[in-house]
Amino acid sequence: MKTILDFHEKKIKNQKISMITCYDYTFARILSQSNIDCLLVGDSLAMTMHGHKTTLNASVNMMALHTAAVVRGAGDKFVIGDLPFMSYRKGLTANMNYVEKIMKAGAHAVKLEGAAGNIELVRHLVDSGVPVMGHLGLTPQSVNQLGGFKVQGRDEKAQKKIKEQALQLQDAGAFSIVLECVPSKLAKEITASLEVPTIGIGAGPDCDGQVLVLQDMLGMNEGFKPKFLKTYFNGFETLKDVFNDYHQEVTTGAFPTEKESYS
Repeated sequence: MKTILDFHEKKIKNQKISMITCYDYTFARILSQSNIDCLLVGDSLAMTMHGHKTTLNASVNMMALHTAAVVRGAGDKFVIGDLPFMSYRKGLTANMNYVEKIMKAGAHAVKLEGAAGNIELVRHLVDSGVPVMGHLGLTPQSVNQLGGFKVQGRDEKAQKKIKEQALQLQDAGAFSIVLECVPSKLAKEITASLEVPTIGIGAGPDCDGQVLVLQDMLGMNEGFKPKFLKTYFNGFETLKDVFNDYHQEVTTGAFPTEKESYS
C-alpha cells in the first residue's frame, strides 16, 4: 500500500489490511521486503523501545526521531506516525507544529486517539493535506482516565458512544480507524457502518484489517499474553539462546576461527 486510496480500495474489494508497528531502521528494512501492507510508528515505542510502563512518556521529538528512522528503511511502505499524549490538545498552532514535525520526518499520515475534542482538528488537518487515522475503544493515552488497560464498549451506552465517534471521525475526513479492545460484535457493526476501513487490535475478525505490536507478535515481550495476542515466534527464548551460544564460543575460544580472521 502506497497511499490512502489503497485503504479505501481494499475496503471496497473486501481485502484485509495487514498493519504492524515498527520503530527502527533495521526492522523497517526487513518489513520493506515483506507482504505487510503498512507500518505504524506507534507511541507504544515509549514502552517497547524506552522501557516506560505506559505510552504517556512518548514525546513529539521521540516520535519524529523513530519515524524518520523507519521511513529510511521502509522503502515504499505506507508509514503512519502516532501523535503522542497531549501533543494535539494544546491549541491549533501548537498542534499543527507537532503534526508538521511528524510529517516532515517522513510519515504519510498521522494517527490520534479519541474523537471528543478532536473532530475540528481532524477536519483542519485533512483540509491542510494531512491524512488522519483515528483510534477508538481502548485508547492507551487515556489509561489513567479509563482505570487501566481494559476492554471498552461493554455496555449499550458505551457502544453507542463509540459508534457515534466512529461516524464523526469518518465525517471529519479520517481515512481509517483503529478499533482497540472492543467486543467483536461492536467492531463488526462499526465496520459495516463505515465507508472507511477499520483496523482491529483485540476487536475480532470482522474489522477490515489487523495490527499488532511487532515485539509482541514476535514473542519478545516475556510474560505479556493478553487474550488478543497471537505470537508467531518465540523471540525472547530464541534470541537468548543465540546470545548464550555466542557467549560460549567466545569464552571457549571457538569464535573467532581462522575463517573470521584476517591473514
